[in-house]
Amino acid sequence: MTERKIVIDTLQLNYQGLFNMNELYLIIDKWFREKGYDKYEKKNFEHVYKDGKQIEIEMEPWKKNTDYSKSIIKTNILVTNLKEVVIKKDKFTVKTNQGKILITFMGFLETDYEGRWESKAWVYFLRTLFDQYIYRIHTDKFEGYVAEDVNHLYNTIKAYLNLQKY
Repeated sequence: MTERKIVIDTLQLNYQGLFNMNELYLIIDKWFREKGYDKYEKKNFEHVYKDGKQIEIEMEPWKKNTDYSKSIIKTNILVTNLKEVVIKKDKFTVKTNQGKILITFMGFLETDYEGRWESKAWVYFLRTLFDQYIYRIHTDKFEGYVAEDVNHLYNTIKAYLNLQKY
């Protein structure tokens, strides 16, 4: 059975104000591509209400570390009260969005994702010993990579949202 270890649990980013939703999505997508993650988008909904749109996006991109382990960054994006706004920037008028954003990050390290070590009970026992004593150094290293990637994505999005001055 695949074991999923939580490395980063519920790191949240809140923002309210002006931003461009398309640019935000492209920044996240580009970051995953640059870091070598395969994109897996579980959910992408858009609800239209009288006071604005609500967008829900759930992504679980993954990156294969070895044949035994892979890194997963679960990203939930919830945008509420999203409205299109026209503002004046310098001498130009710019279309942008206004609303509230809540982004939740979780980082996982998944081991034996192909299920090779669970065919028989004694093989599963060997896997447990292997994980505890032999492969522990590599597992700790990969956990560090997951934590580093989640924090880097968090800081990249935070920098984008805080640098947008209108």
